Amino acid sequence: MGRPDHSLSVASADAGTLRLRAHDLHRVQVGERQLLFHIPSSGLFELDAVSAGVIGALEREPDLSPSDLPAQLGAGPEAVASALDELATLGVVEPSGTERTPRPAPAWHETPLTTLVLNVNTGCNLSCSYCYKEDLQIPAQGERLDLDTACRGVDQLLRESGRSTRVQLVFFGGEPLTNLPLIRAVVDYAEEAGPAAGKQVDFSLTTNATLLRDDTIAFLDAHRFGITVSMDGPRSVHDRHRKSVGGRGTYDVVVERVRTLLERYRSRPVGARVTLAHGSTDVVAIHRHLRDELGFFEVGFAPATSPDDTRFALDADELAAVFVGMKTLGQRYRDEALENRNTGFANLHQLMTDLALGHSRALPCGAGAGLVALDHAGDFHLCHRFTGSEFPTLGNVESGVDRDALAGFLGRAADPDPRGCSTCRVRNLCAGGCYHESYARYGDPLHPTWHYCDLLRDWIDFGIGIYAEISAGNPRFFADHLQARRPWL
Repeated sequence: MGRPDHSLSVASADAGTLRLRAHDLHRVQVGERQLLFHIPSSGLFELDAVSAGVIGALEREPDLSPSDLPAQLGAGPEAVASALDELATLGVVEPSGTERTPRPAPAWHETPLTTLVLNVNTGCNLSCSYCYKEDLQIPAQGERLDLDTACRGVDQLLRESGRSTRVQLVFFGGEPLTNLPLIRAVVDYAEEAGPAAGKQVDFSLTTNATLLRDDTIAFLDAHRFGITVSMDGPRSVHDRHRKSVGGRGTYDVVVERVRTLLERYRSRPVGARVTLAHGSTDVVAIHRHLRDELGFFEVGFAPATSPDDTRFALDADELAAVFVGMKTLGQRYRDEALENRNTGFANLHQLMTDLALGHSRALPCGAGAGLVALDHAGDFHLCHRFTGSEFPTLGNVESGVDRDALAGFLGRAADPDPRGCSTCRVRNLCAGGCYHESYARYGDPLHPTWHYCDLLRDWIDFGIGIYAEISAGNPRFFADHLQARRPWL
């Protein structure tokens, strides 16, 4: 059994009968190649004929004696023994009756806080049909975060960050640029307080781009903000759901501001975040417009699937069409990667990163596990999506982060058994899905996102195939283009 970029140690399989840990492996066929996706580590291994035969035999007949395998497979005893050693090393073959000791639970109380999302204004100058923010207001009625509360939040971040030498402040809204004076003041404060505490503070911002002016761009560039622009594609797509408070389409003003931003911004790449809502499923055309015509560094897609309002949520057929389009984009990604070029398709690029770096998640994202959000009242929330909701808060700037409540939630979230996820082959890449999407759809942040589980499993199988093709045809791509990345906001 061979693996393009992982080495295996050899372990001896015990005597007696053997069994397969079927829920820890998944076989994927890529052309003539048989691959084993090792679920606990998110590792990908190429199976030779003997190893594939061993797995197949144990799938057909549990509790099989290893002495029976050479005759069944028509292979020599040494080849079978070697295959068993490698499969035992991965932990996917073991003696029948083996009892495994549960892994100790992580010390969730000790998880450092490294990212703070500042909800600087609940007011927004747009009225997007699909907005998930429960506390959204028109600009004149928005609840603004004040400087004292924001600075106390920064102090909490620095105190709670443990040994981490870098922390991140994310400015969010509403539209965060409606409270630009606060952002400027917080940056000034953090750039003094951070180094004094031995920390480097990074800044990022998600914006609808309508309020970007030359001096604002210069300020963001000078402080090396990571910028994500919410934009949904060409005019006909963007204006369908992203309208002003007065009901007018916003494409023209957004594209004008975006062109200026991309022409002048130099400190970091700028990405686009697309919400795919009812009637917006042509991801190929959207990606082409945003990446190839406007020049965004990368484009990420987020389907809107909340059942609350069928005027904007994707239905089952539309969601399926989205994944078909994403596969088309994925094939182009592969073709370009084989030539050592990155198409900036963020969804697949993140999956390539997870596979290449062996990411194995107990939790779906950093919400609560390194990241919390602060609202205008000084309360901490699980993430920026929960501000304004009825979901319990997690402390405040007066008393600090409620570590007991946070650890309790994370402990429940990391246990896949109650959610029915413990046998899913993508459990360590999905880890249950977005908390807020589950909360909005089912009233429970830990409810699995079952409405697209099958599509997600199929998407990850597709991604495994793409990864295998790139690793065989141009492994240099991963070294040149992949790096650990933060999740999209």
